[in-house]
Amino acid sequence: MRPARRRPAAERAAVAALLLVVATACGSRLPESDFEHGTRTAAPGGGAPIPVGIVASATSPVGGDTFTGPGEGAKAYFDRLNARGGIDGRRVEVHECDDGGSGVGDNTCVHQLIEEDKVVALVATTALDYAGAPRVSHAHVPDIGGQPIGAAYDTWPHLYGIYGSSAPRDGTPGWGGRLYGGTEVYRYFKRVKGARTAAVVSYNQAASAAYARLVQRGLKAEGYKVVTEQVDFALPNFRAAAADLKQQGADLVFDAIDGHGNAQLCRAMDEVGAKVVAKVTNVQNWTSTVPEDYKDSPRCRNALWATGSSRDYDDTGNAAVREFRDATKGLKTHSQWQLEGWAAARWFTDAATSCARTGITRACVDAFVNSSRDYTAGGLLLPVSFAPLPKPPKTRRTCLSVARWQDGRGWVAQGDMNRTCFEVPQLPYEP
Repeated sequence: MRPARRRPAAERAAVAALLLVVATACGSRLPESDFEHGTRTAAPGGGAPIPVGIVASATSPVGGDTFTGPGEGAKAYFDRLNARGGIDGRRVEVHECDDGGSGVGDNTCVHQLIEEDKVVALVATTALDYAGAPRVSHAHVPDIGGQPIGAAYDTWPHLYGIYGSSAPRDGTPGWGGRLYGGTEVYRYFKRVKGARTAAVVSYNQAASAAYARLVQRGLKAEGYKVVTEQVDFALPNFRAAAADLKQQGADLVFDAIDGHGNAQLCRAMDEVGAKVVAKVTNVQNWTSTVPEDYKDSPRCRNALWATGSSRDYDDTGNAAVREFRDATKGLKTHSQWQLEGWAAARWFTDAATSCARTGITRACVDAFVNSSRDYTAGGLLLPVSFAPLPKPPKTRRTCLSVARWQDGRGWVAQGDMNRTCFEVPQLPYEP
């Protein structure tokens, strides 16, 4: 039996929590004009186009490029697929909709794509407020490979997050309103890097503080000494926080702050001479913009580590990653979210291809994805499944992908993600 894996509780909550902190730009870059509602043309096929939809909060209050990565990767996949003849001679026609980061906008996008554009599926959804999720579910439209910014992918049937789910998905988040996640990230740095003391830096702001408490719980469950550093949201004194975590001998630094704050924290750590085993970030910040974002902190920059559930986009020794990079070589930047969007598009393509002989319908595509067991998108993802469990597991064998930043080399994968696995407790949290 292959090791199961779930995204750790802290990492599953990280994106949503950090987005609520302040407006910040991170991830991939895409002109807003490329995310206006419309269609993309492609090489002609041998039959009627197959319509799919991409929803992203491209012009949301948290920054115009924060949510564009997954859609960018998905579109690159479909462009290459169409250039090679599409699916059974039919090109995939991409309908895009920017929901503006609001629930009203999201419902408008969902209505347009489902009722007007008649899409077969949604792919690589990346919405700040996925208010339209119930409508998607009730219409039995498969939503494939979306980013779990909120709890929708652990709540509704017919919604399939990029990391999978073992929740019942019966209209209530998780199990009775609680989600569960593992402590594998903390176990990794304890076992592999010998870390024993971890600092958690947050703002004195509700979402930031709540996420920090979640990280602290996971660290304590793994036996760490935890150092808490909270800075003022309006006038943060990162230098004082950096000096204190140095004095207390922190091996690791986790944070519940935005990208700009992270850059300031790293600069302060370099200024006070704080040396750590790792400054740990999440998949959303796993991007090629590190040299610019951390230009003033070379020591801290080269202590950056990222963890996730997909293969390092810089691991070009892998054939599936090379194909992704070749297809996206024209982009100014690259990110892990782009790779995951590419994987989502491949997932839809595998489903549609399996349905080609009998008819590429919403029901057929949905059945394929719903029955997914250990799906990997050709090795780009850790095995993904949607087998519901009646009760949440107390422990689980969970795997993770790990990379560290090195100047001149980019993100360097640390071992085989399919073998970097631990039996860890599953901690409850409320979305």
